[in-house]
Amino acid sequence: MVSRFSPLWRIIASCVALVAALLLVFSLVAGSDGNSKGSLTVDGHERTYEFHVPATHKTDQPVPLVLILHGRLGDGRGTAALTYFDKVSDAHGFLAVYPDGLHRSWADGRKVTDSDKEGIDDVKFLSELIHKLSSAHRIDGSRIYVAGISNGGFMTQRVACELSDQIAAAGVVAATMSEQIAASCHPNKPVSVLMMQGSLDTFVPIQGGAMGPNGSRGQILSLRATAEKWAGFDGCNSAPETSTLPDNARDGTTVQRESFSGCKERTEVVAYTVEGGGHTWPSGKQYLPAAIIGKTTRNLDGSETLWEFFARHSR
Repeated sequence: MVSRFSPLWRIIASCVALVAALLLVFSLVAGSDGNSKGSLTVDGHERTYEFHVPATHKTDQPVPLVLILHGRLGDGRGTAALTYFDKVSDAHGFLAVYPDGLHRSWADGRKVTDSDKEGIDDVKFLSELIHKLSSAHRIDGSRIYVAGISNGGFMTQRVACELSDQIAAAGVVAATMSEQIAASCHPNKPVSVLMMQGSLDTFVPIQGGAMGPNGSRGQILSLRATAEKWAGFDGCNSAPETSTLPDNARDGTTVQRESFSGCKERTEVVAYTVEGGGHTWPSGKQYLPAAIIGKTTRNLDGSETLWEFFARHSR
């Protein structure tokens, strides 16, 4: 039997991660129906996105904006299907936008994706996308948020670091913080951050360290170290409070919540650990078997929880 901590296991896990990422592209091709598509040109590249206008939208009232970033080899359309964020948009009246990374990846700062290697400025793209959407729709400039999974989660933290004057809060799923971003992050303003991470995520280890064989996919902080990093940026002055969510689903997962408060400008940092969870979006689509990506918890509604967190914070 191969130990989970042996070099061979890590190689096997890395290969499975690649296969899973490739399958993810095809498992989510159905995407969402009825959403609009848009594009803009940034640095000579045509950049595309899909967006969902809530059914209750009134053109004479400003609405919040939520950007949701896909994982590596994914796309915006598939992410809408994975997260069910359109339903949350309709229920709460915000504009949900699903941008597409070039080469199905984001330049998140780890220097391992195709976009990073090519020098794509995704921070600029997302900033210009916010400006374009704000011009086309009545966006509440004090209530702009970004969330993402995996590669999109790493990118979300880069956005929070570099666009803290535009972003009120950020949500990170199945990702922690890369060592490169941890060293270079200097937010101009405090940013509220919520994280969700599975304890059995073999693609992004919750304890941090090397991703992939010999760190081929980057070096990352642990979930706890990432939360403490953001708590430091936000000037939180109290010890974190911990609690356990009710195990209503009885699906083999439990959820621990850790919250840092007493932060500057009423920001907060919250980290959810999904014990027994994998590389998944809580209560999202189980896009591959649990044997490959791990379990998707039903004890936490990821999209609804993110919106409830975002709704508490404005710029």
